[in-house]
Amino acid sequence: MINLPQLKLGIVAVSRDCFPMELSANRRKAVVKSYKEFNANIFECLTTVENETHMLKALKEVKEAGVNALVIYLGNFGPEISETLLAKQFDGPVMFVAASEESGDNLMNGRGDAYCGMLNASYNLALRNIKAFIPEYPVGTASEVADMISEFVPVATSILGLENLKIISFGPRPQDFLACNAPIKQLYNLGVEIEENSELDLYAAFNEHANDSRIPEVIASMEKELGEGNKMPGILPKLAQYEITLLDWMEAHKGSREFVVFANKCWPSFQTQFGFVPCYVNSRLTAMGIPVACEVDIYGALSEYIGTCITQDVVTLLDINNSVPADMYNCEIKGKFDYTIKDTFMGFHCGNTAACKLTTGTMKNQKIMARSLEPNVEPNITRGTLEGDIIPGEITFFRLQSNAEAELTAYVAEGEVLPVATRSFGSIGIFAIPEMARFYRHVLIEKKYPHHGAVAFGHYGKAIYNLFKYLGVKELGFNQPKGMLYKSENPFK
Repeated sequence: MINLPQLKLGIVAVSRDCFPMELSANRRKAVVKSYKEFNANIFECLTTVENETHMLKALKEVKEAGVNALVIYLGNFGPEISETLLAKQFDGPVMFVAASEESGDNLMNGRGDAYCGMLNASYNLALRNIKAFIPEYPVGTASEVADMISEFVPVATSILGLENLKIISFGPRPQDFLACNAPIKQLYNLGVEIEENSELDLYAAFNEHANDSRIPEVIASMEKELGEGNKMPGILPKLAQYEITLLDWMEAHKGSREFVVFANKCWPSFQTQFGFVPCYVNSRLTAMGIPVACEVDIYGALSEYIGTCITQDVVTLLDINNSVPADMYNCEIKGKFDYTIKDTFMGFHCGNTAACKLTTGTMKNQKIMARSLEPNVEPNITRGTLEGDIIPGEITFFRLQSNAEAELTAYVAEGEVLPVATRSFGSIGIFAIPEMARFYRHVLIEKKYPHHGAVAFGHYGKAIYNLFKYLGVKELGFNQPKGMLYKSENPFK
């Protein structure tokens, strides 16, 4: 995949001047050894920070090494001023973690008191208004700290991505889609840049790519991907032209940013003017690491990109769409899976999910649009969807959103796509999330979320939750278990 940050981790140990510096340095070496045994590489800064002079030296070392995400390790109590100044002056995401004591036989000269030092570090970070990632329980042995660093990796990758991201939109939103309203103040607060364009700009760029010499190559790529699902080959030249248009626009409009995602209008005038629906192209770019959100859903595109950074895998954007019929539930789900009918729903979109995330992908036309645009005729301008059932397995449903009050909110819920045929159209799957009915009412409805949600393929709730906390999300919803009442939930059943 392209369009993703390349993380280079570094670790700096800190030491309080009334503790042996060797204690912190040796513990750092043990952490690095443990991390390299089971994970990727990490740059070990050999300067242990005891004062501001050491801090400047360590900062220079990590910058020269190309480190863009830093672990500040309290091998002992730590110098609260120097360690937080290091976090402040380092240009990138920072994690604070501390060493636990090693042996009951070494608590005279080998005690580090980092358990205590972590409290001072967190307080000083707050005094200086510095954001830092602090694990759930940030004190541990070398191997435990190595595991904590692994938890930092997806968070740090996402932070670097957001700080260097531009969202390019082509609008306006379709009529009656106020749900996709996107107050941009919070984008700027996150460090995200946005470029908003007219649908006419996109149309002009598309026409300029007519007869582009690269079109046959893109068609061949599409044919290979679709295989037997290539049921409407006549639409591929236009789709290939559109794909090249978006990729060229991305390169020409990155500006000062490294990464780009799109939030594009896709109906109703799109079909009548462009002569196709863009769903399949959206799926292909998303599979490259360049999410393209439907219906000018800017925060949907943002959420998809977060999922891409965290999972390093393809994501999708779906409507939280329809309930599962009782006859289907009783026949194919009840007794086979441990879910009530209210735990299930269908996630759907017209045809934007990548081929690699469908059981079988087939090129079709957009059924809903055809009802009004091409009733009772051979499909033409509504061709271009990639349809099929979404692959079964674990998923994480989530969204980062600026709400009606322009406050940053988010939700995250883990569940699965069931191996049950949907018998429907579009990119679609039967989803099951524990306690979905309560989550639907007291988070999605109560907190006024739109109908679009991002889907990561796997259980990534912990990493996504950690990131949202780091970003300062005001309200962070999740599917609370039985016995844990939502604030708005009626306790009288």
